[in-house]
Amino acid sequence: MNHKPMKGIVLAGGLGTRLRPLTRITNKHLLPVYDKPMIFYPIQTLVDAGIRDVLVVTGGNNAGDFLRLIGNGKDFGLDHMNYAYQEGEGGIAQALGLAEPFAKGHRIIVILGDNVIEKGIAAGIARFNRQTEGALVYLKKMKDPRPYGVPVFKDGRIIRIEEKPKTPRSSFAVIGVYMYDATVFDLIRNLKPSGRGELEVTDLNNAYLERGQLHHQILDGWWADAGESHEGLLEANLIVARTLRRKNARD
Repeated sequence: MNHKPMKGIVLAGGLGTRLRPLTRITNKHLLPVYDKPMIFYPIQTLVDAGIRDVLVVTGGNNAGDFLRLIGNGKDFGLDHMNYAYQEGEGGIAQALGLAEPFAKGHRIIVILGDNVIEKGIAAGIARFNRQTEGALVYLKKMKDPRPYGVPVFKDGRIIRIEEKPKTPRSSFAVIGVYMYDATVFDLIRNLKPSGRGELEVTDLNNAYLERGQLHHQILDGWWADAGESHEGLLEANLIVARTLRRKNARD
């Protein structure tokens, strides 16, 4: 199937209140994870998957720091980097809506700015490219998926995604890697704000589910949600450090 090249979007807004006081004077996605700023990891994940056109969506008082840090993307071998600014706290789906002029009808891959992934996402992109339409989400088996969107399965297919369920119906979490066709922006326009006043990515994924167009890929290797909590940030630092030590020992 000949699709236009996919475009990549890194969502790096939010106030990072769960990581205070670390985030009192900076955006959480600029905090270090071992030897790099957090946001370097999702950008590198996109570049490693062959994505050459990348947009960073940020917000708050530290947006200029992203520009100073990333520039035009030469650390990643890119010729150009795109930026968008989210005003206020409208949620992940609202932040994604800002990418419509950038997407220009291309399929998109969206990755949250605090996701650190070991082995990459090439398998999911290959699977998504075999789809004629719809969306694909990445899942990871977890000891405790309750802090995340949790898929409910029937006959091997997702039939529903429950947001932060007290009693999860599966042991998988929807992690922050999503692939969407060009209809995503129409669906975002029809979303209603949740109880916390935000446009939720789970509602967006469920909208694709209602069309029968949501597929999934299970992540190979480890995944760290570095922005979820102080413990999550520490764990991400340790896991990256251990992985690099093992790699250097082999080399």
